[in-house]
Amino acid sequence: MASFTLFLFALLFTLLPTAFGQTWTSCNPLNTTNCPVDNALGTNATFNWNGTMADSKLWNTTAGTVQWTEHGGEFIINGRGDSPTIQSTFYIFFGVVSVIMKAATGQGVVSSIVLESDDLDEVDWEFLGGNQTHVETNYFGKGNTTSYDRAIYYPVANPQNEFHNYTVHWTSATIEWWIDDNMVRTLKYEDAVGGKNFPQTPMNIRLGIWAGGDKANSNGTIEWAGGLVDYHGGPYTMTVQEVYVQDFTSGKEYSYGDETGDFQSIKVTNGTSKAVAEISAPHGVSGHWKALSNTAHIAIIASASGSALLAFLAIIFCCIKQRRAGRREFAEIEAQREKEAAELVEYKRQMAAGNFSQSSSMNNRF
Repeated sequence: MASFTLFLFALLFTLLPTAFGQTWTSCNPLNTTNCPVDNALGTNATFNWNGTMADSKLWNTTAGTVQWTEHGGEFIINGRGDSPTIQSTFYIFFGVVSVIMKAATGQGVVSSIVLESDDLDEVDWEFLGGNQTHVETNYFGKGNTTSYDRAIYYPVANPQNEFHNYTVHWTSATIEWWIDDNMVRTLKYEDAVGGKNFPQTPMNIRLGIWAGGDKANSNGTIEWAGGLVDYHGGPYTMTVQEVYVQDFTSGKEYSYGDETGDFQSIKVTNGTSKAVAEISAPHGVSGHWKALSNTAHIAIIASASGSALLAFLAIIFCCIKQRRAGRREFAEIEAQREKEAAELVEYKRQMAAGNFSQSSSMNNRF
């Protein structure tokens, strides 16, 4: 009976909108002081996903499966219940998140970029598959959903068929939303209920696609998403080429000093973060090269340079030798041509003098 109950719970969870899956927290530090620390990024990094899968030590797949192709990371809805989503294992405490992506098509299909903290501070980009002219920007403070008047839509050219750069620039004073090179929105700290609703605690990054227009969702969610999803019209694909992240705080870990959720209460542990260690670690040939000592680098470069020099000299020698041989062949050909020309002149002279017949000359020649 217990296993059947778990099965029903799992089935129900797969049918819930991924917005719920993207805006959850395993431990809310506003309710307890026993939450685990947040691993910091503590640096800046670019994650290029054109044909390269995300590093599992830096990004967790929290739902479904992401396809890694030459076009980028593809988040695909093939049918009901699909909602591929990934989440960074690191947090930033103010910073920049820039995502180059192409949103999914499809009525009721929602592509999302979400910055989320443990106490449910949130900064969003939401792309509706049926809206080909605008993108939604939004934010929440401490999970406050008492009103939904914070969303503002901004024009963007063909977001489902063209790649654009969507950037959040986040400080303790303001949040800026940028589309390509244009800043479209600014939120000041004091304008978010005097700072109470201003996102200000360490956040991770969540990227995903979900069916806001699934029939299991509330009427309000379905209407917001643009209508019911036609799963037979899929697949619907959100494609992410590149993610740039900059953490404005240098540290190893972030933790909550109290239950206020105020940015001034956040404690920063000094040191090298796990993310920095992973980013700097050897990965493949280029990574192993970086891991070698300077002495090894010099020895390998010297050896390679010596081999290259020998190969170069060998090529030069062969070219010179071949060139000399070519000159000899050319001289021989020219000498033969001059000889034949002289014979032809002599032949014509003798023909004009009538010294021998054409037939006898031809017989002598051939």
